[in-house]
Amino acid sequence: MRLFVTKYPDYHIVNLDALTYAGNLENLRDIDQLPNYTFCKADILDAAALDKIFSDHQPDAIIHLAAESHVDRSILSPLDFVYTNVIGTVNLLNAAKKLWNGNYEGKRFHHVSTDEVFGALGNTGLFTETTSYDPHSPYSASKASSDHFVRAYHDTYGLPVTITNCSNNYGPNHFPEKLIPLFINNIINRKPLPVYGDGLYTRDWLYVIDHAVAIDTVLHQGKTGATYAVGGFNEWTNIDLVKLLCRLMDEKLGRTAGESEQLITYVKDRPGHDRRYAIDATKINTELGWKPSVTFEEGLSITIDWYLQNTDWLKNVTSGAYMDYYKKVYG
Repeated sequence: MRLFVTKYPDYHIVNLDALTYAGNLENLRDIDQLPNYTFCKADILDAAALDKIFSDHQPDAIIHLAAESHVDRSILSPLDFVYTNVIGTVNLLNAAKKLWNGNYEGKRFHHVSTDEVFGALGNTGLFTETTSYDPHSPYSASKASSDHFVRAYHDTYGLPVTITNCSNNYGPNHFPEKLIPLFINNIINRKPLPVYGDGLYTRDWLYVIDHAVAIDTVLHQGKTGATYAVGGFNEWTNIDLVKLLCRLMDEKLGRTAGESEQLITYVKDRPGHDRRYAIDATKINTELGWKPSVTFEEGLSITIDWYLQNTDWLKNVTSGAYMDYYKKVYG
């Protein structure tokens, strides 16, 4: 959002959000008074509200990022993921189809998805745009379904779509149910660092601003109907990532080397836990010229600094219902 509002002053950017538990308007206080930005509170499950917002603002491009996205929550409440990720996606597709009414010149519906739809990799190999779908969690199954609906609307109705399947993101403002912000918060407060299973689950990590640039690139340059895999060529096992995070946090907090590592606690594994994800981002690099701009260590250092400078934000978003959820998942 911030990238588009600041990079394109001649665009009018409409931010549509339901403001569920992870939504926070404080994240956009630096841009919310700019003349090319409008916020609309609405739920993508409300088809009538979508039709009215689309009619009022007449968007030429739609970037669909709205999703329930946390695997642990999908295990606890799969229907929430079906409603938002499947029905919500179809509602957005219908609203775009109705608004544009076959006049697709200069229009684009961009759908942001995940590498988790592809299932799990072995010790070698990478996900590509042609990897078969094999989702293993309610979250990834719901996202796989949404991808299929987006392609179906392109093939059936000619809707001008693009899709990106991205690896794990990290960066500022990330709600602390995800690994990196969760562990930053726990290290600050000297709480246990819950590592699933043996800690050897492997993920490819991408700095959030690099993902935003990739979306921008595909929206403006991507081929209609095409899918682009977006990743950092940056694989880390969970335990190695946590140890790096502990080392950087100890340095930044002035703690004794190795102090935060003592907080690592192995917990019962997540059901259906995929062993390894890794993206081959060659297509978006060679066709569109996109590549990550920072190393993982650089991006992680920037991310930690943001959280250390915004401890009040952390306290606000981790109060109340979040603590009930945390206890339910991690004990």
